[in-house]
Amino acid sequence: MSVETAQAVESWAEFGRHLRSRRRRAGFTQLQLGRRVGYHHTLISKLEGGLREPPIGLVRRLDSVLETGGELAAIVAAPREVPPGPGRLLADPTLFAPIPGVDAPGDQDVLDPLLWPSRLPAEGLACPLHGNAGCAVPDRREVPALVNGLASPHDRFTDDAGTESELLHGLTAVLACLIREALHHVTADGVATVERLLRVVVRWAEEVNSNGRLPYGQLRLAAQYAQVAGRLRMQRGQSSIGMAWFGHGLRWADAVHDAPARATLLSDMCTLVRLDQDAGSTLVYARAIGAVDAQRRWIATLSSLYQARGHALNRDAAECRRHITMARRKFARLDQRDRLEAPWLSGAEGEMRVESAIGGALRDLAATTGDRGTARRAVDATELSRARLPPLMRATRLLLTLRLADCWACAGDPGAAVALAAPVLKEAVRSQELMITAELRGLHGRLTGKWGDLPEVREYREQLLDAGV
Repeated sequence: MSVETAQAVESWAEFGRHLRSRRRRAGFTQLQLGRRVGYHHTLISKLEGGLREPPIGLVRRLDSVLETGGELAAIVAAPREVPPGPGRLLADPTLFAPIPGVDAPGDQDVLDPLLWPSRLPAEGLACPLHGNAGCAVPDRREVPALVNGLASPHDRFTDDAGTESELLHGLTAVLACLIREALHHVTADGVATVERLLRVVVRWAEEVNSNGRLPYGQLRLAAQYAQVAGRLRMQRGQSSIGMAWFGHGLRWADAVHDAPARATLLSDMCTLVRLDQDAGSTLVYARAIGAVDAQRRWIATLSSLYQARGHALNRDAAECRRHITMARRKFARLDQRDRLEAPWLSGAEGEMRVESAIGGALRDLAATTGDRGTARRAVDATELSRARLPPLMRATRLLLTLRLADCWACAGDPGAAVALAAPVLKEAVRSQELMITAELRGLHGRLTGKWGDLPEVREYREQLLDAGV
């Protein structure tokens, strides 16, 4: 039996012991409890004996029926210690290498109280210790004092598990709040705050590590902060710094075997190389996403979507369409664990993201092959994506509007393209976000390259000049 398998079996045994204790305390027999949660009593018996992995949907029903306050879900989600040893976490000399930037005054103490989450997960951020168990977060006013305590010697944080947990919860809530603020406007102060707190978390992880403990929660949290820092840098047009943060985050996610973080960080890295029109590297990263965990359907969906875009750049129509079909099938089969780990890939928002990626892949394929039928299918997917767009995602609406215009240009209708793009040209020109800049550049090249003499295109060019291009 491998170390990982042995740890999993021990986790099932711990869950079974707590389940038996809670069932008896509630006064249920195994038969009665099975009827209450909709499962056969023999499964309850196997779970209590540590003989079966607890299904996540059943765990939540057990917590509800037994009124445990999420205790059973927390046991399932709790990390398993990775013992230090040669080549393991504690021996990695690069894990705590210097990271970019200098500390600047933070503003986490003036975060908008209306944006403060009450529980985790929030904005797709799970608790670094307990996953999706539903942890409460501390009061917003308590967080600055906790964070400031990390600037001085803080053995109390490494010795006091309750305070450590509270701080991890609070710093995750701060990040969720900063993400919500960034939906309205990305500011230099917001970026500086994310990066300052990220350096605080990494120093904290290094201290825990030096004391001989695995800094599991700290490194999971650092990976989350690194991903947000990288995305904010992308929104400011700074691709190299963004890629550097994603690289740091990937190392931290790898160190604690955080599969969801690894998959999403690879997705962001895949986006950056795709924006450089590097089809080969796009496919390498896209396949790496799928290799993270073949059993998680949301990860397989992402992998197929990114592979579709890589094959589109490669002019491989058959493979592009095959991966689009695979992505739609996998998306339709997402289960409860998928929705818990990737809530942004479920419901209307999930459909928006999937169809956006498909529209982008079909548009790229149409642009490289000149196939107007493919371009019209890109129009359909992009229009569906825009229809599912939440109101607050203004930058995404701008991006999809430009993409839809470009789809019409690829379909041979420059008039429709200009009509869509004209109202948002000034906003697009002012934007520094890499993806918006790339969409505008592609649209501009297709309109002026093919239809530069048309009156509507000449008017479009004049609007660009007025906008400062």
